[in-house]
Amino acid sequence: MPVLALNDAAALLPQRGALIGLDLGTKTVGVAVSDPDRRIAAPVETIARKRFNLDAERILELAAERRAVGIVLGLPINMDGTEGPRAQSTRAFARNLARLTEIPIALWDERLSTAAVERALIAADASRVKRKAVIDQHAAAYILQGALDRLARDLANR
Repeated sequence: MPVLALNDAAALLPQRGALIGLDLGTKTVGVAVSDPDRRIAAPVETIARKRFNLDAERILELAAERRAVGIVLGLPINMDGTEGPRAQSTRAFARNLARLTEIPIALWDERLSTAAVERALIAADASRVKRKAVIDQHAAAYILQGALDRLARDLANR
């Protein structure tokens, strides 16, 4: 299955079914999931990165447990719209993951997602330790929610 931009991947997704959202970091992978109607994204867990095979195995386990029909991977695009080393690394991760599953993988611009989540957690008076423990999975939920909102808008405009 190819790795596609969200708009292109939408055609490969069934009308219903949960989506998994991923916030790929160098040390962790934040994971979120949507409800089957794709209205709400919720944080699931933070995977401590070890090796690609182990990371991918856990992601695909979570996808199977949740009966996910698609994966949305946050693409860290620079503020000027260019792609740097982190975006290239994310694309490589997505290509490698795509070789292990038939689930469509969509890329979604994640600019400022972690910063937005950090501000929200600070506003909620979460301690530094608590923020560190949950920020990646909340960033994954933020990324996934943005993608869900976009898919819903596109569907409404058809």
